[in-house]
Amino acid sequence: MENKRRISKTVDAKSDEFSSLADQIWEAAETRFNLKKSADVLCTCLSKEGFEITRGAADMDDAFVASFGSGGPVVGILAEYDALESLSQVADLPQRKPNISGGKGHGCGHHGLGAGAVAGAVGVKQILEEGSLPGTVKLFGCPAEESGYGKAFMARAGVFRDVDAVVTWHPGDAHSIWMSESLAVYQLYFSFKGRAAHAAAVPEQGRSALDAAELMNIGVNFLREHMISSARIHYAFIDVGGQSANVVQPTAALYYFIRAPKRNQVQPLYERVVKIAQGAALMTETELEVKWDSACLNYLPNKALSKAMFLNAKCVLPIGFTDQETQYAQQFCDTLDETSKQALLARTKMTYPKETVERIQEIASMPLNDLPVTMMVSDQAMPGSTDVGDVSWVAPTAQISVACYPQGIPPHSWQLVATGKSSVFHKGIAAAGKILAMTALDVFENPALLEEAKKEHKATLGGEVYESPIPPEVKPH
Repeated sequence: MENKRRISKTVDAKSDEFSSLADQIWEAAETRFNLKKSADVLCTCLSKEGFEITRGAADMDDAFVASFGSGGPVVGILAEYDALESLSQVADLPQRKPNISGGKGHGCGHHGLGAGAVAGAVGVKQILEEGSLPGTVKLFGCPAEESGYGKAFMARAGVFRDVDAVVTWHPGDAHSIWMSESLAVYQLYFSFKGRAAHAAAVPEQGRSALDAAELMNIGVNFLREHMISSARIHYAFIDVGGQSANVVQPTAALYYFIRAPKRNQVQPLYERVVKIAQGAALMTETELEVKWDSACLNYLPNKALSKAMFLNAKCVLPIGFTDQETQYAQQFCDTLDETSKQALLARTKMTYPKETVERIQEIASMPLNDLPVTMMVSDQAMPGSTDVGDVSWVAPTAQISVACYPQGIPPHSWQLVATGKSSVFHKGIAAAGKILAMTALDVFENPALLEEAKKEHKATLGGEVYESPIPPEVKPH
């Protein structure tokens, strides 16, 4: 326990520095694979702490590996730092007001995720530095989790091949260990090319790419009746062929996400969607191009490693928010509509099933949920996807959500961006860093834990081996 107390002191002593990292990345608000400012911020800090930095992992300029220590075991900590399009927001303002019109914003908390991962790496590095324990800590700087899936490209390139165990976290509105699988996903572009013509004078000479795209969407919407209930398909127009209704649109393009709990469930859905697109092209006499963006596999939680993380979380949490911070959070909770409030109530009932009805209502109405960490095992997959899934196929992986923002605030919302530089968020970053460092320390100090985690990981794979779903010719872009 003495080493864990020292980890806690180290993170507390440097907490202002970690908060500053998060704030700088929040200000940069970069997306997908173009994350130079954000990666520079993290690498500069890690370099000062004595980590050896390797940039350009898996041929991505802004992916990196920061290592400290020698020999095994090797514990990986995952850092993310990508933002989202069109979510620019003035900090701390409880009403919608972009900081930059049409600008980007950290609506999922990855600015804090990266800083908290650094806090974890620095915390355990202090123990390794003394040389009393063998082992190496590696912080992996991973671009494009929101779209593009940098970790999937890194896993395909073998970046995680020598890692024995992985720990990571994600900002949330409550404390919980991730014990459910996520959905595997394929992401693709469908582009149609037709022939322009005057829509009134000579419409018969035109071939509408927009018609093809709309017919594809209609076909996919009919497909929804004939796919498993846990699957999800989403699309967005990225090209509608122009602004004039008096021209037969010669181009149109769609961006599709195809999700299901397992890869062998996504693959047949993908094949059917492609056939629908081909049919739409035939019906409209247009040309079709299918281009991959990326893909990732389902997340496989490791119970042995997650239990260790749970015990460490119980030592670190609750955070202890102040009355002033609670009042701050309430302003943002007051912006939620009734649908969001009912969704929070439903989630609360699932998370705290043993509580009375009155207690459930009370919990759901808390502006900040600092209740003890939960660890609920579920056979149902989470409705989202994450490229942490690919890493979890390579090595035993554990992940925790730490409360960093007002309860009920949706991810990918302006409200979350607005609270991203608050003391609430900063406290969550420090708590997460301690939990990650302590769990990494458990792996270094307890060979039996690592043996159990690896044995479970092998059993979970059931004879399967990691194979990237991304075609080999597809590069990060």
